[in-house]
Amino acid sequence: MMSGERKAYPKEFKVLSVERSNTRNDLTALAKELDIPPSLLYRWRKEYSSKQNSSFRGNGKVILTEGEQELAKLKKELPETQMERDILKKAVSIFSRSDGKYCWSRRY
Repeated sequence: MMSGERKAYPKEFKVLSVERSNTRNDLTALAKELDIPPSLLYRWRKEYSSKQNSSFRGNGKVILTEGEQELAKLKKELPETQMERDILKKAVSIFSRSDGKYCWSRRY
């Protein structure tokens, strides 16, 4: 395998590995038997314990709950909304100056 490439493991393999790890004390030995790094086995255990049926769904893509998806969407929108607010604040301050330069009620 070339460096930079990642080996993909089927969901069934991951689930069986995690289930086997729950009955074993020496996870390093189990990881060696499965021909995977121990850190990978620990990561799979953590994901499986936190997400159960929704774990191991994508190609390295994190599966988010509906609430987590909404939060991620809002976090993405926040900087743009803050920038729009700042622009509008600046525009209001420009148009509310009393020098008459930008006043609409000024008669020519």
